[in-house]
Amino acid sequence: MKERLKLGIPKGSLQNATTELFKRSGWKINVNGRSYFPEINDDDIDCAICRAQEMSRYVENGTLDAGLTGKDWIAENSSDVYVAADLIYSKVSARPARWVLAVPYDSPAKTLEDLRGKKIATELVAFTRRYFAEKNIPVEVEFSWGATEAKVVSGLADAIVEVTETETTIRAHGLKIIHELMQTNTQLIVNREVWKNPEKREKIEQIALLLQGALRGDKLVGIKMNVPEPCIERIIPLLPSLNAPTIAHLYNSDWLSVESVVDSSVVRDLIPRLLKNGAEGIIEYPLNKVV
Repeated sequence: MKERLKLGIPKGSLQNATTELFKRSGWKINVNGRSYFPEINDDDIDCAICRAQEMSRYVENGTLDAGLTGKDWIAENSSDVYVAADLIYSKVSARPARWVLAVPYDSPAKTLEDLRGKKIATELVAFTRRYFAEKNIPVEVEFSWGATEAKVVSGLADAIVEVTETETTIRAHGLKIIHELMQTNTQLIVNREVWKNPEKREKIEQIALLLQGALRGDKLVGIKMNVPEPCIERIIPLLPSLNAPTIAHLYNSDWLSVESVVDSSVVRDLIPRLLKNGAEGIIEYPLNKVV
């Protein structure tokens, strides 16, 4: 019997975004709050839930064949794993998160060097220690169990190293960012021995392909319209597309059907321009995956 792939799904802030991404990719993962082993509609996969902070260690030691976790936690654990895919998504946005150094708004500190001999609170302890050590700046780094921003406000630390996507929470606590340590995004990681297994590697490559396709599809839309044949040369230059627009004659007519895939961010400006240049009956529709 074919050996099933042991796949780790991150518990916590990334869990919902991850299961939704898998759903758009064709896999339905049913997470039961009382179980660490979600159901998935694929007989070749066994799922397990674990914290993103621990995922790379379990993949490295072979407890899991593959898993999804942040680039930051792989670095924190110094894990030796194979990265099968970069997946740019997070709990609230479709852009990388940042680990930043923040201090009180009225702090005189403006650079890393200004924190020499100071205390820094963070959840990313090992990486932060290595980062400052590489720059020969002695600091005291202590682990924060949460509410890290409050450590500075209450005087328990001089600065924090914290992850942020929007900077909203950092600003709300009266802090300012003075340095960015790293950008991080979700990665599909694989145990190096498992990557040598042809059957499991094929399955992992399938997962990587479709997850990346779903993320790409999330940023694009399909657009379709009818165009009088004399107007087509004005319409085509307006249409960005993956390759070239698809054009077909309408039945027994001198009108053309034009279809293209475009970045969702340009549609609000594109549609009025298309109308002005002769297009009619414009339809915009979402894309599930683009591979």
